Amino acid sequence: MVEPTYKLHTKGGFPLNTESLRTNDSVPPSDTVDNKSEIEQVLERYSDMVYRLAFARTKNRYDADDILQEVFLRYIRRQPDCRDEEHRKAWLIRSTINCSKSLFSSAWFRNITPIPDTLSCEMKEHSEVYYAVMALPARYRTVIHLYYYEDYSTAEIATLLACKDSTIRSRLHRARTLLRKQIDADIL
Repeated sequence: MVEPTYKLHTKGGFPLNTESLRTNDSVPPSDTVDNKSEIEQVLERYSDMVYRLAFARTKNRYDADDILQEVFLRYIRRQPDCRDEEHRKAWLIRSTINCSKSLFSSAWFRNITPIPDTLSCEMKEHSEVYYAVMALPARYRTVIHLYYYEDYSTAEIATLLACKDSTIRSRLHRARTLLRKQIDADIL
């Protein structure tokens, strides 16, 4: 039996052929045509969300591409049993955060010098608020992104990030304060 091949298309336009990345035990043999179309639907529905979150955390389109590919490879390999679409979305967000944490803690990442990336080519947001958000530290950027761009409540973000609700509210408050100071400084 020939295993189906999934192609992940990144924002950079380069397809990733997952066939070369699989081992015999990485995808269950029950991978059918219906399952393939379901996976393609998940890719179409959530790829932008995963990419935006990865980009917000890494500030680099190439790292965001890598994280996007890794998250969906994990999804294809594990095929998590999701109760509903909200559970699937939460699984993908949690996987994106875990992949970005893995990237940040890798020896390779610690020994490189990142090249600044232009944000205007990746996101349609051209406002100074968006640039101010991207200048925030990662812990505040992630909370702001999930709260304002993905419309999660503080309780849901706390669950996703595995911390207390009060911690999320504090981070939101601190992020808003930093944003206010930064935007006020830019205006003057």
